[in-house]
Amino acid sequence: MMNNVQEAERIVSIDILRGFSILGIFLVNMPAFHTPMLYINPLSWWDKNPDRILYILTDIFAQASFYPLFSFLFGFGAILLAERINQRGQSFPLLFSRRMLALLLFGCIHAFLIWHGDILINYALFGFIFILFYKLSGKLLLILGALIYLIPFLMLAMLTIAAQTFGMDGLEIPTDQEAVRQSLEVYQNGTFIEIMYQRFNDWYSVNNLVSAIILFLSIFPLFLLGTGFAKLRLLERPDVYRTHLRIIMAVSLVLGLLFKLIPYLTANNYATVFLQDTFGGPMLSLFYITAITLLLQRNLIYKVMLPFSYIGRLSMSNYLFQSIIGTLIFYSYGLSFYGRVSFTTGLVLVGGIFVIQILASKYWLKYFLMGPIEYVWRVFTYWRKPSIRRIKHGKGGQH
Repeated sequence: MMNNVQEAERIVSIDILRGFSILGIFLVNMPAFHTPMLYINPLSWWDKNPDRILYILTDIFAQASFYPLFSFLFGFGAILLAERINQRGQSFPLLFSRRMLALLLFGCIHAFLIWHGDILINYALFGFIFILFYKLSGKLLLILGALIYLIPFLMLAMLTIAAQTFGMDGLEIPTDQEAVRQSLEVYQNGTFIEIMYQRFNDWYSVNNLVSAIILFLSIFPLFLLGTGFAKLRLLERPDVYRTHLRIIMAVSLVLGLLFKLIPYLTANNYATVFLQDTFGGPMLSLFYITAITLLLQRNLIYKVMLPFSYIGRLSMSNYLFQSIIGTLIFYSYGLSFYGRVSFTTGLVLVGGIFVIQILASKYWLKYFLMGPIEYVWRVFTYWRKPSIRRIKHGKGGQH
């Protein structure tokens, strides 16, 4: 009964947005599956067309825009979960803490046994802090989210620009030739244990104690913004908030593109890339959120984008599947194509694999209420086994 009620209460537009974010994350992750992205300057690595043009387009429209979108949806979904839990008279902090512990476990398995570019560990750890904020009003959550993000990053931006302006060394983006060589050697030819060691080093280079504050400031405020949008029902009632959404859409598109184009209009260095990713990325996220929400009011657009909802309903399973299939294609314990494919080939793989995911997800949902990872997550959260199979009634009837 609980499963049927939750399924009936699903917001299809949010599932579509979640599926769209999974596609965007795949676009950004694919180069890191097959190339040592942590240690190269992409513009010098992919210096010939069509690789260069496709990289630039991906950099402008996808890089740093889809993890903020997924973070926003994390906060949005968390408050919907809180409302359902509270309606049943259960403790949200208790159940959500168990949910975050399970997410932490998924993240550790993902980061250390599958692929270093995991985001789930951070989501889980920051999710515990979210419990302290979820009861605040929608407007206060929007204000706090904006301030927690903007104040420190504006200060960092001024420091970075000042350092670049006064010619401090080390601000040009280099290619670390030794790190590149080691990555290519290990991922192409290494044993599983050697790959695990390299994977941990790659993960720690991004998720160390020094960068923990930056990661928190990049992700947690988006949780709060998503929660604020959910509490105010801004996405659930686009007909009521149409004017507000249109203003946000227009402003975020203009500012997002301006920031995203800075490295290509000026110079490609740490200062311009910082501005591009830190401000341009989230701005384009807001554009995607508002634009898709408004466009889905049109029947044709709704039908065209509905397949994204199949991915969105199985978002965790599909996210982890992308990492599994990506590393199996490129690492030595799979097909060993690491460092041997172009940026263009990677994008073709994204398109082909994502279409397969849509078809597989639609077929799965025909017989099951949730994905396999979502099922395990539900068991951890409620500490009991929910029904996963759809129950048929009569000839061909299902619900």
